[in-house]
Amino acid sequence: MAVHCAGGTGTLWVHPAAPLLFAPDPFSGGRHVVGDLQALLDSHGLSLVFLSVLAEQAGLPVPAYPMMFVAGALSMQESGPSIGAVLFAVIAACLIADTAWYFAGKRLGQPMLRTICRVSLSPDTCIRQTQSLYLRVGPRSLVFAKLLPGAGALSTAMAGMTSTPFMTFLFYDALGALVWAGGALLAGVVFSDFVDTILAAFSTYGHIAVLVAGGAFALFIAWRFWLRWRLLRRTGRIPRMTVMELESRRSAGAPPLVVDVRAHGVAPIERIPGALVMELHAPLETLGEHSPEHDIVVYCACPHEMSAAVLAERLRVAGYRRTWALAGGFDEWKRLQGALSPQSDEASNDAAKQAATH
Repeated sequence: MAVHCAGGTGTLWVHPAAPLLFAPDPFSGGRHVVGDLQALLDSHGLSLVFLSVLAEQAGLPVPAYPMMFVAGALSMQESGPSIGAVLFAVIAACLIADTAWYFAGKRLGQPMLRTICRVSLSPDTCIRQTQSLYLRVGPRSLVFAKLLPGAGALSTAMAGMTSTPFMTFLFYDALGALVWAGGALLAGVVFSDFVDTILAAFSTYGHIAVLVAGGAFALFIAWRFWLRWRLLRRTGRIPRMTVMELESRRSAGAPPLVVDVRAHGVAPIERIPGALVMELHAPLETLGEHSPEHDIVVYCACPHEMSAAVLAERLRVAGYRRTWALAGGFDEWKRLQGALSPQSDEASNDAAKQAATH
């Protein structure tokens, strides 16, 4: 095989069986990709951290924690960004996104919570627990809300819904961002040598590592969707009672026991008249002297009547077989009050006339 020299006139003859010392490296593409990635992290690390945190706090499925972890490790290098600058970028991104959630919750109220419940990958019961936590603890829950799955956006929306003063919200939200980011950055600093090993491995197996990381992330998203789908399917087997049927039974003189399983705090909230307040995992003694043969209707204010169905399922397993979840929950009951109130007023007037005749 002949190889022509670029700068000369001669021809070099090489035996076909001889190994080529200049054979292409099969992993060179990976090296170039990760070399570019390393250069990108060195030159635009702060911007990448800021954008990834902003996207995650806005509700997009973007994992910002690994980026902060790597940024913490790069801060130990001379060419890397300072840890103070990274921390400032993270807190600024959190405050921008969380302020948007705050004003959205303040303006839209309960529909905002329903939207978060529908798009969140966390089960509705976890969302309810976060809502209950904010109502009990107040804005101080913002300090650790970002550490709980699916709690960040919901807690900030709850701050707006409950009319938390804006400066108070900013103070506790900044503390929460500091706690959330500080853990990732500190871990990156402590395990900076480990991060260097990972980046070196990326240098050798760049394309393969990217495919593995992308596949792992896709599997994680699919697993969370599967958990939510399984919970929806399980609670979907619980029978529902409509608001009209509930009100007809109440006007007929055979009212079922109505149980309110919504999150609640110190401040009183509007309820269905006569409702018994019960926590999702409260002892069954809360039902008092009501026998297992008594009709029970449980309501909440979340999509798919999730919390009500979970409690109804628990009661049915415990022997209270005549238990329903209220279809549409409190929002549906509230919406139909305009149609039901005239009927109730007519019934009251008829009763007053009959009493007057006697």
